[in-house]
Amino acid sequence: MGKIAEKIVKHNKLILLLAVILLVPSVFGYLSTGINYDILSYLPEDLSSMKAEKILTDDFDCGALSMLILENMDNKDITSIKEKVKDLDGVKEVLWIDDLVDLSIPKEILPKDLTDFFYSGDNSTMLLIKFAEGTGAEKSLNAVESIRKIASKQAFLSGMSGMLEDTKNLLDTEMPIYILIAAISILIILECTVESTVIPFIFLLSLGIAIIYNFGSNIFLGQISYLTKALAAVLQLAVTIDYSIFLLHRYEEEKELSPDDNNTAMAKAIKNTVTSVFGSSTTTFAGFLALCVMELGLGRDMGIVMAKGVVIGVLCTVTILPSLMLIFDKQISKYKHKTILPKFNKVSSLIVKHYKKFVVAFVVILIPGYFGYTHAKQYYNLTDTLPDSFDSIISTNKMRDDYNMESTNFILIKDSLKSENVNKMIKEIENLDGITSVVGLEKYLGPRIDQDFLPSNLTSAVKSGGYEQIIVNSEYKSASDECNRQLEKINAIVQKYDKDGLVSGEAPLTYDLIKIANSDFAKVNVVSIIAIFIIIMIVFKSISLPVILVAVIECAIFVNLGIPYYTGTVEPFIASITLGTIQLGATVDYAILLTSRFKEERNKGFNKTKAMTIAIKNSAPSILTSAFSFFASTVGVGLYSQLEIISALCTLMARGALISMIMIIFILPAILLLFEKVIIKTSKGFIEPKKDNEQGNPVFAGNN
Repeated sequence: MGKIAEKIVKHNKLILLLAVILLVPSVFGYLSTGINYDILSYLPEDLSSMKAEKILTDDFDCGALSMLILENMDNKDITSIKEKVKDLDGVKEVLWIDDLVDLSIPKEILPKDLTDFFYSGDNSTMLLIKFAEGTGAEKSLNAVESIRKIASKQAFLSGMSGMLEDTKNLLDTEMPIYILIAAISILIILECTVESTVIPFIFLLSLGIAIIYNFGSNIFLGQISYLTKALAAVLQLAVTIDYSIFLLHRYEEEKELSPDDNNTAMAKAIKNTVTSVFGSSTTTFAGFLALCVMELGLGRDMGIVMAKGVVIGVLCTVTILPSLMLIFDKQISKYKHKTILPKFNKVSSLIVKHYKKFVVAFVVILIPGYFGYTHAKQYYNLTDTLPDSFDSIISTNKMRDDYNMESTNFILIKDSLKSENVNKMIKEIENLDGITSVVGLEKYLGPRIDQDFLPSNLTSAVKSGGYEQIIVNSEYKSASDECNRQLEKINAIVQKYDKDGLVSGEAPLTYDLIKIANSDFAKVNVVSIIAIFIIIMIVFKSISLPVILVAVIECAIFVNLGIPYYTGTVEPFIASITLGTIQLGATVDYAILLTSRFKEERNKGFNKTKAMTIAIKNSAPSILTSAFSFFASTVGVGLYSQLEIISALCTLMARGALISMIMIIFILPAILLLFEKVIIKTSKGFIEPKKDNEQGNPVFAGNN
């Protein structure tokens, strides 16, 4: 590594030139990477609900469904809007009552079920709009935008595609603000914690280049989720800033040894930083990569992008950042100021003196933390994460209030099923609690009418690819207990008449999401803990230290995710799945840093209390800087974002960084002191001195 470091220093200007050139394809890659706004599309393809979605898209050309409510319009205007919407790119079909009966027939003599479905009162009617592609497809989102322009202020468009379009528009507006908030927040923290006024700007420039590289390289994935897009840059800033600080501190140390040779000092700094950063970044990398074991494809999406961001961040730290620091060395050295970091003299003495009390505090914190962690509630309905001001949410509420519809399900049965059996199935579903309407050919035509005489455009809308489509509307909200029980009954009825029958829609997909999320939660936590356990074991050559370090961080996670239980807050499901592994991977570095310093001082021959005092005093400022940088970069986004899912995740991550910091500075030293003899016996490299000096001075330890 020494020769590579020397070449980096020697060719620093060339490296910067290449770095700038690489920005061009990176920007192109970023602009060419698609964004997926539909979380439900990440469900496994082998689920029955996803199989049904594929059939609806491939055979019925119905990738998504929206309901358009029109108020205070006559039939002529409604028909005109219908025809305009029908002609839009991305719209497959628009269904209204005129597809079933002649408009000349008075509404009063039509079947009540029919009028209840298409009308609400005397001034409101509803059109069913089928999109040719999926809910979050670009054509579907563009069609939503066009429909809103056509339909005017007297219209309300509900459905998932409308929600995703609103999410897209808001995120496009907020995304640059997220990065700006994170950058300014980190800048403030760094200006308070490092002596140079210039170096924070150098750090952000280097990190900014790394972020662009990371987003540009996402092109090989084809597309990323909107959550990944929103969080990846902020998280990359938060977790990789440490590496820049490591390089700076090491460079300053080497400059004192070689005051007249900056190149040599930087080469040594790079060599030593790579070693220290490797262990630190590996745990963070493993934490993010653990998300890839999720059945929900969103985990792989987030895990790959964020893990890749860590690798790119490390590479930029040892190549681009040193080049920038050497070029701007004079400015970095010239503009300096005092930091406001505390000295931690009293804190370190307090912890060492009363370490047994801090161990007791650990147990006291752990019990209620774990209880809250295991009893905290999550919500799965994605509409709950969106602002009430969204047009789609206003329209959804309109559907609920005027048409008594909260969710729409699609039933697919074999088109060979006898009409009388289809009618029986429909009647059984209609009798279920919470069902507001069932739309099927047999229901309105009756067994005496031959479907062969019906218009082809009508039959093709409900029959295709060997399947018949039936629409079921419910007054129950997706993800609610009532809705889930209702879905179980609907599935049972469908299977009774057609063992190959399928049920899909937002509610069934969300129902499957709940089951998968519970499995993913346990799976991700186990994998991340095992991976990080192994890494710590290799780094320290110890059996006991991984247990201690992971236990302390897990306690911090329990507290963080347990707080919502005591505050009565319900967090989005994705938070419980991802937060644990992110907090573990991102903050275990703090624990490794303190433990490494404690080990170093013990090997020098200091007794355990003196060694720990030195370790806390020297590592706490770095831990504080890192944790507050993480906190600052995420808390601002959490407070600013109008998207609840992003706000909740960032708030939890910000709080988690502070809780982990407190646990590592105050609790970890106490546990290390308490179990020091166990650590020595189960670790290679922790040397117990033969005799401790009463003043705590180093003594010769021999080979023990």
